[in-house]
Amino acid sequence: MDLKKINLNISSLETFFCQKISPDQPQALNMRQIISGLELKLCFAFKVTEGEKNPSERKQKKVAVLAPPPVIMFSGSHKSITKGHRRQKRDWVIPPINVAENSRGPFPQMLVSIRSDQDKDISVRYSITGVGADQPPNEVFSIDPVLGKMFVTKPLDREHRSSYHLRAHAVDMNGNQVENPIDLHIFVIDMNDNRPEFKNQVYNGSVDEGSRPGTYVMHLSAFDADDNTTANGMVRYRILPQTPHSSIPNMFTINSETGDIVTVAPGLDREKVSQYTIIVQATDMEGNLSFGLSNTATAIITVTDINDNPPMLTSRTFSGEVPENQVDVVVANLTVIDADQPHSPNWNAVYRIISGDPAGHFTIRTDPVTNDGMVTVVKPVDFEMNRAFMLTVVASNQAHLASGILSSLQSTAGVTISIQDVNEPPYFPTNPKHIRFEEGVPAGTSLTTFSASDPDRLQMQQIIRYSKLNDPADWLSINRTNGQIVTTAMLDRESVHVKNNIYEATFLATDNGSPAASGTGTLQIYLIDINDNPPALVPRESQICERMNKNVNGVNITAADADTDPNAGPFVFELPNFPSSIRRNWTISRISGDFARLGLRYQVYLEPGMYEVPIIVSDSGNPPLSNRSVIKVKVCPCDEHGDCTTLGAVAAAGLGTGAIISILICIIILLSMVLLFVVWIKRREKERQTKQLLIDPEDDVRDNILKYDEEGGGEEDQDYDLSQLQQPDSLEHIMSKPPGIRRVDERPIIPESQYPIRPVVPHPGDIGDFIHEGLRAADNDPTAPPYDSLLVFDYEGSGSTAGSVSSLNSTSTGDQDYDYLNDWGPRFKKLADMYGGGDDD
Repeated sequence: MDLKKINLNISSLETFFCQKISPDQPQALNMRQIISGLELKLCFAFKVTEGEKNPSERKQKKVAVLAPPPVIMFSGSHKSITKGHRRQKRDWVIPPINVAENSRGPFPQMLVSIRSDQDKDISVRYSITGVGADQPPNEVFSIDPVLGKMFVTKPLDREHRSSYHLRAHAVDMNGNQVENPIDLHIFVIDMNDNRPEFKNQVYNGSVDEGSRPGTYVMHLSAFDADDNTTANGMVRYRILPQTPHSSIPNMFTINSETGDIVTVAPGLDREKVSQYTIIVQATDMEGNLSFGLSNTATAIITVTDINDNPPMLTSRTFSGEVPENQVDVVVANLTVIDADQPHSPNWNAVYRIISGDPAGHFTIRTDPVTNDGMVTVVKPVDFEMNRAFMLTVVASNQAHLASGILSSLQSTAGVTISIQDVNEPPYFPTNPKHIRFEEGVPAGTSLTTFSASDPDRLQMQQIIRYSKLNDPADWLSINRTNGQIVTTAMLDRESVHVKNNIYEATFLATDNGSPAASGTGTLQIYLIDINDNPPALVPRESQICERMNKNVNGVNITAADADTDPNAGPFVFELPNFPSSIRRNWTISRISGDFARLGLRYQVYLEPGMYEVPIIVSDSGNPPLSNRSVIKVKVCPCDEHGDCTTLGAVAAAGLGTGAIISILICIIILLSMVLLFVVWIKRREKERQTKQLLIDPEDDVRDNILKYDEEGGGEEDQDYDLSQLQQPDSLEHIMSKPPGIRRVDERPIIPESQYPIRPVVPHPGDIGDFIHEGLRAADNDPTAPPYDSLLVFDYEGSGSTAGSVSSLNSTSTGDQDYDYLNDWGPRFKKLADMYGGGDDD
């Protein structure tokens, strides 16, 4: 049906209202065939005639049409007078302008006409301002300045901007305002142009197995950018078929409005189906699949494990065996089956021994990989005490069983453990064994009997033999058959092997079982001290001033005794009666029980020197022991502080003035001898350097390096041809070189001469003869370099301007005597033959 634009020419005395109606209203039922789902406008025109006193009597014209672009008039200020009364004209109520988004045009598309009632008298210019006109985004709306028609210039997007607020202006040709600005509100009508969008394509949720219907699982939500106050933005959810298809095809349901997924049926069992995958569809237009837009997302629901399967032992009875006296040994493996999630608290088994092991000899440890129970010995088992154990074991999980789940009878089993008898080593009932004896007991004294017992009572009677394992001082021996311990030396408490008055020895008891077994026992002997060590004077050396007075102290002395109380201090210090000079010059005064002071008698003067003073020291033992000790006292001159001076210390050392002078003279003589030896060495070195060689310096054949000042050279000085100094292997190599002089050294092919051999240890007088003989041999050796050389010259061509050298005549007169060439050695032998023998021919 083609709708024609209907122009409503309403006079200035009419008021125009428009009201939105939806398709479900009766007034618009006849329009559903035209446009489905669009809102229409029910427009009313009220005409108020002059002279009406009751506005309720005004006539109403109802028009149900698709409103054409209305004409919007500026609110005027004109007044009219009727029947002597002055009445103000009613202002137009300007409805909002609705524009559908995503319009296909054509553009520009007219929206409204804006008019001023003064355009009949003057020329009026119209303009609009605001966002979308002269503010960003610019030029979305435009207006014809003369006709006042307002247009939209492009499609609008409600999701980008849902409304615009503009102001319309009317001015004259001079720019003066002729009307007050009016507000224009433009609303963008939403169209269903956006699908619902899920934030994620895959959602993960979980639910415990065995959950009741109605248990919340997870939440999904989709966002629709359209207007959520209209059906365009109202999203509804539904679940498409789930996978896998279990016995219950629809295990879950979803709230169509909120997107919450809940369980709808019982029977969730992780052991049967551990994961469900469902497709959730979101559709707008309130879920209308015919007109709405849809989108989907995947929900993965994991069925989490609960402890609904108790562990079940694979057997009712288990057995094992273990040798006695062994620990940390696995004697039996208990296997269990649990259908819950592996390696989880619902699956991990915990084993307990509930009976059969009151002493705690066994424990059951769980293998973290296989979940088996390992029955382990933690306390040694004695075959003579228990030959077998009957254990009752219960298996459970780390986590408690779920509510309503009862433990299985298969969670309990019996374990029989047999103990194997082995040959056990003998043991000492008292270990270590303590005894007390006085030190000093003689050798051969019987101390005790240290015997062992055999724990193998059920085996044949075994024989035990004893031996010594560790005896640090070698003081003891043990009888091999009965274990009697006898001393082999005197026991000494003061020995280094005695610690805290205790001497410790270790013995070995061995049976004759198969295999033989042995056990050790320790004997600790507490040695009681006796007075067997006399005291010793301390210190053994000291010094004292040669003149004593009451203000200067003597030497503090004490004693050391290896014994302990009461066989040690307090000590008694005495001077002997002989020699008599000791008591005449020295005195001892008691300071305390362990200390005394040795000093010179008052007004006694001794020469500086070393004096040996004997002192008798006695301990407090019963009977007491005494010891005559000698202390060396150095008597020396002292300063005012009572300290020995340096000269005094030397004099006190026993050296007189003559001895000191003799020592100084010896030191001087020794230094002089060292000085003379150094001077003699220097002189000899100088003579060696200035001594003439046995040969003349001109004939010195030793290699010498002479260094000259190097002033540098040009590039030509550095252009060396080292190949001239090398002997080639063949002439072809020489002939292939660039033009120039080429030299070839040829070594004569004759036997080499024999040189004299120098003695290993030559006499100095033979050196000159040896050098002359070697020189003579080198002169007569034709194989010694330099060799005869063949000089190769480049061909310079013919026709030389120089004359022939053959035309030169010798200037000498008479015959030349070349016999002297024979004296020049073998090198000139051929020349001598050519010239020296001419007369003979």
